[in-house]
Amino acid sequence: MKGIALIAHDGKKAEMVAFIKDHSELFTQVKLVATGTTGQYVQQTGLKVKKLLSGPKGGDAQIASLVAEGKLRAVIFFRDPLGKHPHEPDVQMLMRLCDLHNVALATNPSTARLLVKGLEAEFMG
Repeated sequence: MKGIALIAHDGKKAEMVAFIKDHSELFTQVKLVATGTTGQYVQQTGLKVKKLLSGPKGGDAQIASLVAEGKLRAVIFFRDPLGKHPHEPDVQMLMRLCDLHNVALATNPSTARLLVKGLEAEFMG
């Protein structure tokens, strides 16, 4: 089964944890991968998650690679559009690869809720 990647910029990590808790029924049934620090936060919910490097140290690029390899079903990336991020080229590459490989990408809680509803319908009938 293809996994779901979770990424959150620093100012959005608490929001990601709340989102995961609100949709734990789905997230307990799928393979999760996350950038390093986001993964630490997600683990606090009790879920099993494979942690990669932190975003600025290459984690976004690692997730982009998983997208290109066809190993991910979706990416949920709570972005901070007002912050400056030194790894922005990696973020842009990840978003471009999601488009190129037709991988669902949610970049805020509203789109993530819609994405999760679709996945729940698919996984849970």
